[in-house]
Amino acid sequence: MTKTEMRQPTFLILTALARSRHHGYSLLAETKKLSGGRVTLKPGSLYATLDRLQEEGLVQDAGEEIVTGRLRRYYSLTDDGVTALKREVDRMEAAADLARKSLQTRITGALA
Repeated sequence: MTKTEMRQPTFLILTALARSRHHGYSLLAETKKLSGGRVTLKPGSLYATLDRLQEEGLVQDAGEEIVTGRLRRYYSLTDDGVTALKREVDRMEAAADLARKSLQTRITGALA
């Protein structure tokens, strides 16, 4: 299980898989969409990350099908993946709360 801060591609992949199962190409498109176009994964990076996430037990195979003569392998989030994603969301929210408080202190101090 992931014990430290997640890298953004991992976070985006897990976020995409939290909604539904995806195959590789759809994960490339979904991570780009979720990031507002800021993150564009390359296939090699995506599949290396998926392999690592499977080894960590956060992602699992979720079926295969042949589409226009090509194998399409699907992936889904495991229960441990849901837990890891929730932990990261909580960590990010706590960091954002700290930043808001710091900004508020600065604003309040500037007004005093």
